[in-house]
Amino acid sequence: MKIHYLTGILSLFAVAVHILFRLIMPFGQSLEYENVVANYHNIYYVLLLESILILISIHGFNGLRVILLELKQSPRWDSTIPILVLISMIGVIAYGTRTIVIAGGL
Repeated sequence: MKIHYLTGILSLFAVAVHILFRLIMPFGQSLEYENVVANYHNIYYVLLLESILILISIHGFNGLRVILLELKQSPRWDSTIPILVLISMIGVIAYGTRTIVIAGGL
């Protein structure tokens, strides 16, 4: 449960920093194509996006794991669900990281 609390608090901090990044310039201007692409060439912004992706994925999939484990209880279910949730989480993080890398042209 501590991991759930920790990722929740760190996610709030990371999203707050992300919003502050958006407030540096006017909202409409920050959504222009050139500015969005330029964000992906800023290493600090890329690291921020990656940390948000990882923190929220861990937080969300851990919550899903807890819900599914309480939904049904059997030895097979208890051993299968954590593995499936971990594989799903790794897949989401890998796909999100791929998107960040492609957008940044790295």
